[in-house]
Amino acid sequence: MVLRIEDTDASKKTDEFVDAILEPLKWLGIDWDEGPFFQSDRAELHKAAVQQLVDNGNAYFCDLTREQIDAKSDEAGLPAGYHGWSRDREVADGPGVVVRFRAPDEGVTVFDDVIRGRVEVAHENVEDFVIRRGDGSPTFLIANAVDDHDMSISHVIRGEDLLNTVPKVLMLWDALGYGEPPIYAHLPLLVNEQRKKLSKRRDDVALGEFASKGYLPEAMVNSLALLGWGPSDEVEVRPIAEIIELFTLETVNKSAAFFDMKKLDHINAEYIKALDAAQFVELVEPHMTGDDAPWPVEAYRSEVVEALAPEIQQRIATLSEAPSWVSWIFAPAIDSYDEKSWNKAMIKGKASARVLDEVVSALDAESFDDADALEAAVMGVGNRLTEETETRVMSQAPVRVALTGHSAGIPLWQAMTLLGKEACLDRLRAARARLD
Repeated sequence: MVLRIEDTDASKKTDEFVDAILEPLKWLGIDWDEGPFFQSDRAELHKAAVQQLVDNGNAYFCDLTREQIDAKSDEAGLPAGYHGWSRDREVADGPGVVVRFRAPDEGVTVFDDVIRGRVEVAHENVEDFVIRRGDGSPTFLIANAVDDHDMSISHVIRGEDLLNTVPKVLMLWDALGYGEPPIYAHLPLLVNEQRKKLSKRRDDVALGEFASKGYLPEAMVNSLALLGWGPSDEVEVRPIAEIIELFTLETVNKSAAFFDMKKLDHINAEYIKALDAAQFVELVEPHMTGDDAPWPVEAYRSEVVEALAPEIQQRIATLSEAPSWVSWIFAPAIDSYDEKSWNKAMIKGKASARVLDEVVSALDAESFDDADALEAAVMGVGNRLTEETETRVMSQAPVRVALTGHSAGIPLWQAMTLLGKEACLDRLRAARARLD
């Protein structure tokens, strides 16, 4: 793999644009064998090729503006576009003068795309296109033809939106006497749920954003590999080594590929579940200690996350979701309770005040080093009150809301040992006081 930064557009020649290419590739684990090369550093080679085409009559100078071109088309009653107006005008080179390639008047350019099949373009439908801008800089077309030849590129694999540039590049290729061109394979475009082409303005397309949200690079590669292609055995979540073994360009679909966020979440969740506890702790720590962490950074304890890792891993699709499952453990206290949870467990719950009173009394006698003992103590209160009142009394629900602020979450008992006796009792007493 040759990494080439195609920066013939001077406005894109910034560190920001380059990093937007290099960093995601590094994150995905996609390494390159040569480069990065910058087309802007190779401009002299491109200019030499332009001059070669001018010298052999395959290109010429043109000083017409877009307005002048449109006016000439109107006057001649021709469709909008350039119709070779400067071919025989013998325009001298100078500021603002472009160089156009003289497209053949007859014949066709034919190539076999691995994915799209046979493509034929009649030369009469190709206008004389610009290969050097008015400021003297080479365009994408001539730069790619020169660099693909000079770097011995064997395969050009890219999006189908560039399919229409191939005939022009091949015309340049032939005119420059380059011989056998690369093999082309044009991948299907990616679309969103509305089946519209993914857009930077409308959709999440920057890989850096997915990294910051807690998607694993292995899962991202797995998901991306399935866009427009699928293994014959239909097993989608699998190591990249197996995907490489099974993949062929010939089996890539022609139709647009749906970038399915739900599928990505599913795949990422499977990869998260497969992590061992130590791996999970290491990968999730930036989300636990970053600026968005819902607790003081110094309150974070990695051993808590490691102990609860299996429970957290089963419940999240991205690493960024992990803090919400343990935030109550690292929070100094429960400042607010989920209203629906409070009403259901405390207001409507049977004997919730007595449950809290008796759970405090029962837990006060516990050492908090045995999760099973804590479960027995809390559930025992519910059983005793159920027998006494002859109506079902749920003891776990008010305890959970008192400790976490919510009615749902990871299993309580081991988490309570990690929260600690003092904090548990303080929260139970605070909830009981709030009931009054």
